[in-house]
Amino acid sequence: MTTQTIVSPAEAVQTRQRRRFSVSEYYAMAEAGILTENDRVELLEGEIVVMAPIGNRHQSSVDGNGEMFTLRLQGRANVRVQGPVRLDDENEPHPDVTLLRRRDDYYATGHPGPGDVLLLIEVADSTLSFDRNVKLPLYARAGIPEVWIVNLRDRRLESYTDPTEDGYATVRYFEAGSSVAPLHFPDIVLEVERIIPA
Repeated sequence: MTTQTIVSPAEAVQTRQRRRFSVSEYYAMAEAGILTENDRVELLEGEIVVMAPIGNRHQSSVDGNGEMFTLRLQGRANVRVQGPVRLDDENEPHPDVTLLRRRDDYYATGHPGPGDVLLLIEVADSTLSFDRNVKLPLYARAGIPEVWIVNLRDRRLESYTDPTEDGYATVRYFEAGSSVAPLHFPDIVLEVERIIPA
């Protein structure tokens, strides 16, 4: 007599192996029309992840920070808003704002990589846990020198520097009433209230 173990659908999904995609396969899907420019997705750890909808405060912070850095760093850095950064062959996230080493062609020949990033900013409300626990370790592993999480929930700026394989060695929090400056641009001193919308 044989016995049969019954597995729930949830358990079956957990035991199945996932198919990872490379950046080149990800772009092949776009060329084939499987993914389009209207799909809000990013490639993380070889998996295509749907990005969360953007709320009003989130978009306000992205727009405000993009404009502020564009005006203050004209000719000194390229400012990219919600554009891709290729970390490695399995990771191409779309951070909210990225300050990049200045290039006159604005990276026309290829997306920037970790060595091009001076500061990476993620604006977080409903995505706070995901940004901290999924994206931040990827940025550290890739050697991104500085990441800011604009924490809309708690109205504070979280600054992560000194990347290691295990995460960021230095974490600082900036509350309302304090000021912060990017590591690569210490002359650009910003009030936290300017970074986080009311």
